[in-house]
Amino acid sequence: MEIQIPAGVKGKEEVMVTLETTAARYGSGLVEVFATPAMVALMEKTCLVSVLPFLPEGFGTVGIKVDIAHTKATPVGMKVTCESTLVEVDRRRLVFELVAHDEKGEIGRGRHERFIIDTGKFMEKL
Repeated sequence: MEIQIPAGVKGKEEVMVTLETTAARYGSGLVEVFATPAMVALMEKTCLVSVLPFLPEGFGTVGIKVDIAHTKATPVGMKVTCESTLVEVDRRRLVFELVAHDEKGEIGRGRHERFIIDTGKFMEKL
C-alpha cells in the first residue's frame, strides 16, 4: 500500500508541567522540573499526531530514533509547547525537526525519526 504524506506537515502539542512529569518523579533526576523523558514523549506525540490524518485505518507510526537537546529547565505549573515539522519522507521513514518552548522561551530542540507500520502486522511479529 502506497501512503502519501507530504513533507512540510506541521504539528503542535502542549502540556502543563505537573509533579508527575518532573525529573524527580521519572527517576531521571532529583529536582522537580520538567523531565527530559517527558519532553521527549511530548515530542514523539507531536510527530505522531501530526501524521495520523494521512494514515489509513489500522496504520500508525513508531519512534525509531531520537536526537534531542534539552537546554533549559521548566518549573511545575508552566506550559510546554512542542512544534514539529516533517522534513523528510523516505518511503515509510519519516524525519521531523522539533522545537519545544515554555512560557519563557526555548527549552529543547532536535530531530526525531518515525516509521509507518501496519499495527496489526506489527503486533503479530512480537
